[in-house]
Amino acid sequence: MGNPVPWLEFQASRVPDKAALRDLSTGQTTTYAELVERTSRLAGHLEAIGIRKGDRVAVLAQNNPRVFEILYACARVGAIMVPMNWRLSPHELKAIMEDFSPKLLVHDGANDALAQELAGGQTLVSRLSWGEGPEGRYEQAVASAPATAWRQDLTEDDDWVIVYTSGTTGLPKGAVHTFRSVRANIENSAYAGDVSSESVGLTVLPTFHVAGLHLYANALLMHGGTALIMQSFDVAETLRLFQDRKTGVTHFCGVPANFQFMATQPGFAEAEFLPVNATVGGSPVPRALVDLWKERGVNVMSIYGVTEAGSSLLAMPPRGSDGKSAVGVPAMHAEASVRGADGSPLPAGSIGELWLRGPMLMRGYWNKPEESAAAIRPDGWLRTGDAASFDAAGIFHIVDRWKDMYISGGENVYPAEVENVIYQHPAVVLVSVIGVPDGKWGEVGKAFVVVNADACTSDELRSWCRQRLAAFKVPASFEFLSDMPRNATGKIMKNELKKLAA
Repeated sequence: MGNPVPWLEFQASRVPDKAALRDLSTGQTTTYAELVERTSRLAGHLEAIGIRKGDRVAVLAQNNPRVFEILYACARVGAIMVPMNWRLSPHELKAIMEDFSPKLLVHDGANDALAQELAGGQTLVSRLSWGEGPEGRYEQAVASAPATAWRQDLTEDDDWVIVYTSGTTGLPKGAVHTFRSVRANIENSAYAGDVSSESVGLTVLPTFHVAGLHLYANALLMHGGTALIMQSFDVAETLRLFQDRKTGVTHFCGVPANFQFMATQPGFAEAEFLPVNATVGGSPVPRALVDLWKERGVNVMSIYGVTEAGSSLLAMPPRGSDGKSAVGVPAMHAEASVRGADGSPLPAGSIGELWLRGPMLMRGYWNKPEESAAAIRPDGWLRTGDAASFDAAGIFHIVDRWKDMYISGGENVYPAEVENVIYQHPAVVLVSVIGVPDGKWGEVGKAFVVVNADACTSDELRSWCRQRLAAFKVPASFEFLSDMPRNATGKIMKNELKKLAA
């Protein structure tokens, strides 16, 4: 078959001088012609140092256009790119590397010391960096290596990327994505977000997760658009770019916290925003957040994704929904179903577990056949572990994670519903609700809250909730924090909050 991802060469032949990638930290732009040239030369270097089909290439770097060069260079030689969460501890990263056993570690200058520490326990054939240290040979390797052609024995079923789960509920697992599943993921994002050759996307989410890669950077590269790469999320700069007509950002994806923090910036209320196609997901999306941005002229589209199946699985259609927990309809390549405890499909309006099926699913977890079999049924359905429903209009609603639900006085309480109400309070910036043990009710809710300058009290929030929720859903206690424990994608880590509550 040869080239299973033909879009870079196609765009290089169609619009060779158009900007494919732009590094916002340096201002450097890479055209499509340059991207193909650099990718093919980097692939030549990989072959020269002994990287072969099926070998793993670890990437430890903050957001940078070179991450995408590595991705497509790996594709050329049939290697598997494994982007790593540089925010994890050395102990956690060592455990992950032991799981997938890389042959090459590529990293940026900011992670030189960490990379050196990690390389000590690995049987690497080489280490490559674009930093200033002695291992900073990336650019030299790209410049000096001969361009290499695509392997001719590659098929869409060969592995291309391993993305590790966030690990908020235990040790991270490596979701193995093939050429087929990555392509379906990219197309799902492109169709859901109306990506075209005229699109300019801003990437702030970390590229060691599926959203940072595909929503919308790889979708833009597939369609001949331009991807702006921000090293890490900068609140003020992102808000400025939303208004910069010269840059002309058309697409953006963030987690709720990104939008919440931008909304607290000075000048937000007076800002004149571009018609940005803004997408939000990664955790339950408060309806108050969507309404707030809509008032400012920005249509924020809710989206649902999981590492095991990609970043765009359910997406809100233009017709929208009045449901507070609505996330959308199945993406182009996705089937969705709500199932009961016995695995049988449930009718509209019933709450069950969300199951997904389609070519975007991972092949399985790396080196974990039992966990893979538990996650993906023989008939191809992935069990997500999310509580969901769908309405008469065919729009799916994510109620909450099954594991986050708690039972108070015999009643099921979904924290996302409670959080949605608390988010509507004008003083609240971030909130997370967990269930804690209670001698009388079994479990009760505890709300952790971050507020803005308009501080409020526990009694005020309790009264707010009582006016809008059934009594058993009102948190029994409120604790105010200066910030929430969050993982690299911005998701609030409820396991860390449970430790605080213990």
